[in-house]
Amino acid sequence: MNTLTTEPVASLISRLFAEAESSDAKLRQRGSTASPEERQAMMHSTTQYRELYGRMKEFYLAVSPDTARLLYMLARSMRARSIVEFGTSFGISTVHLAAALRDNGGGLLIGSEFESAKVAKARDNLRSAGLSDLVDVREGDALETLARDLPETIDLVLLDGAKGLYSKVLTLLEGRLRPGALVVADNADYCPDYLARVRAPELGYVSVPFADDIEVSMRG
Repeated sequence: MNTLTTEPVASLISRLFAEAESSDAKLRQRGSTASPEERQAMMHSTTQYRELYGRMKEFYLAVSPDTARLLYMLARSMRARSIVEFGTSFGISTVHLAAALRDNGGGLLIGSEFESAKVAKARDNLRSAGLSDLVDVREGDALETLARDLPETIDLVLLDGAKGLYSKVLTLLEGRLRPGALVVADNADYCPDYLARVRAPELGYVSVPFADDIEVSMRG
């Protein structure tokens, strides 16, 4: 038994994933009105992300159940104590990572989310899970909130916010990544510049694609 599979977390994540599935269905209906080219341009943008995600603030935009379990497993297996998450949304991935911290004996997860309603809901979900003491969800643009007051060393990073900012966020955190730290990027196929960076051996990472659109990279 572990925190992830026992109450109150088990029932909470079951409910959140059901809500996320319904949310995804609504988002797919809305997305059908935009061309693939328009969606790609918005996803890659480093300047229009506030507009894009502002229009989707009611949607979960969550990791898949398999990805969430993978995050828990990675954090547990490496005994992570310091985690940074870019793109908290309603907190599904956050709950999984915080559950790993609980089972590792404690630690701190720093999250970043610029939609105030999502921050409030994520914090509420973490309280319901009994995990809020392990998490600091920072409201605002990650280029500001993740540029200060970070742990000396970081064990694990999840990138799951505005895709065009993955490389910029990595730059903010890179100097604090301990040797062997992991960086997990969801929807990485939208981030060609980021993929080129972590797949270039001379830049200090060992990286591998995982499942459909996840990149798992280890800092050397």
